[in-house]
Amino acid sequence: MSEHEARLHIIPLGGLGEIGKNMLAIRYQNTIVVIDAGLMFPEEELLGIDVVIPDISYLVENREKVKAIILTHGHEDHVGALPYVLKEINVPVYGSRLTLGMIEGKLKEHQLNDVKLHVVNPRDKVQIDDIILEFFRVSHSIPDSLGVALHTPLGIVLHTGDIKLDQTPVDGQVVDFRKLAELGEKGVLVMLGDSTNADKTGFTMSEKVVGNTFDELFGKCEGRIIVTTFASNVHRIQQVISTAAKYGRKVSVIGRSMVNNVEIAQRLGYMDIPEGIMIEMEDIDKYPPQEIVIVTTGSQGEPMSALTRMATADHRWVGIRPGDTVIISATPIPGNEKLVAKTVDLLFRQGAEVIYEREMGVHVSGHAAQEELKILLNLIRPRYFIPVHGEYRHLMKHAKLAESLGIPRHRIFVAENGSIIEVGRKKACIAGKVPAGRILVDGLGVGDVGNIVLRDRKQLSQDGIMIVVVTINRDQGQVVAGPDIVTRGFVYVRESEELIEDAKARVKEALDFCEKRNITEWAVIKAQIRDKLSKHLFDKTGRRPMILPIIMEI
Repeated sequence: MSEHEARLHIIPLGGLGEIGKNMLAIRYQNTIVVIDAGLMFPEEELLGIDVVIPDISYLVENREKVKAIILTHGHEDHVGALPYVLKEINVPVYGSRLTLGMIEGKLKEHQLNDVKLHVVNPRDKVQIDDIILEFFRVSHSIPDSLGVALHTPLGIVLHTGDIKLDQTPVDGQVVDFRKLAELGEKGVLVMLGDSTNADKTGFTMSEKVVGNTFDELFGKCEGRIIVTTFASNVHRIQQVISTAAKYGRKVSVIGRSMVNNVEIAQRLGYMDIPEGIMIEMEDIDKYPPQEIVIVTTGSQGEPMSALTRMATADHRWVGIRPGDTVIISATPIPGNEKLVAKTVDLLFRQGAEVIYEREMGVHVSGHAAQEELKILLNLIRPRYFIPVHGEYRHLMKHAKLAESLGIPRHRIFVAENGSIIEVGRKKACIAGKVPAGRILVDGLGVGDVGNIVLRDRKQLSQDGIMIVVVTINRDQGQVVAGPDIVTRGFVYVRESEELIEDAKARVKEALDFCEKRNITEWAVIKAQIRDKLSKHLFDKTGRRPMILPIIMEI
């Protein structure tokens, strides 16, 4: 590329090589437009972490160039990090009515009251400097999902958002094939395509299939029916309510996020709830079991979710009884399989009949499988293709799919978070990296928990802690009290008196050593205690507890 040629920079900040945390920056000259701001939930080794969000230091460094954030839909892996981003960079946010309705509550919780939210509809166009944003309708597992085409002076950049080609969606809002074909006819410079199901052959089943399964199951069940799904899956909840109405059952929604989403969707006109069908959870026992349907959170086996508390007989209003049918209408997110399996076991132990993901028809994905991805690629025929949204194997599968359809390998970029994909009029390449990684959110702390803190937590969880308290006379440098030893998570003290006494003896040895050599530096004394104790405890127990010496002066 010549030095003076205009360039387009496409920079994924999250969502590549992982499921969740989706975020992408597109830069032309002095304008940056951000697509999505998602989070991901922590893996097992991230002890105590609440959520994981993208590293946005590139955006913060270029905050005067960031002009807009576009939200493709309302799932947490696309909008969950938005409050944290807006605290650093307060720019206008564009999204569909339902998407913005679902994030308003989050923004209020974070006391972000001055954010400019702009509702956009399919086929709307918005100009931001030299870039024209054009939105188009896509199908997904939440209503009001959008893709976006960015018309830049160099050409069109098309982002599919999360997409499936559902020919019979619950709300009748089919993917805008005509707009996709029209954009393809104009010529798309770069296509960014959802890869989540790129390793699945065939087509993804329509959401209506689940409605038919519900109809069949509700017709057979004689007791209460409890359905759990993602709180944001408005289409699925609608189908549960519609089927319950058909069979004369009342519906109670349980779980804070589920209740909030149903209220928002109903208020904005995205759900059709028959009059008199909804009841409060405290009124469930006023009706016979065959007249009740409960819709609840907990499809991922989350320990504090409503379904898990029901399964452990810990829920205030609802317990599981023999005769109940529990339908788990979701697939476990990678890493949650054990939690879900444990919940299923607990439900069976309580006497419930459990119908879960492996049973055909109670869940369908919201993402396009291989044959749908081929249709999209053939419709759009981009010059350059970048697979996004998925673990590395998904990105590679999508890349190979594109290659099989005739897109040359050198025009396909399997990138990583932080890669700068530089696109000019005649060629494109990966031209460097920006900082990109994960920021850990723990309680109110954002980014203050790093590898050292996590290492300490891991050690505490594995081997426990031993606290050694010694009181020393400041003037004479002599021990006047202690050593006293307190342990947590290491050994049961009442059954390990000999070990504790040995440990005290080792502490005294360390203190004598320091006294003989006239060592008065606390840091050195603590190091001596730690070294002596650590070796002794490992020899005796094979464990390395965290040793925390505390020296008090009088």
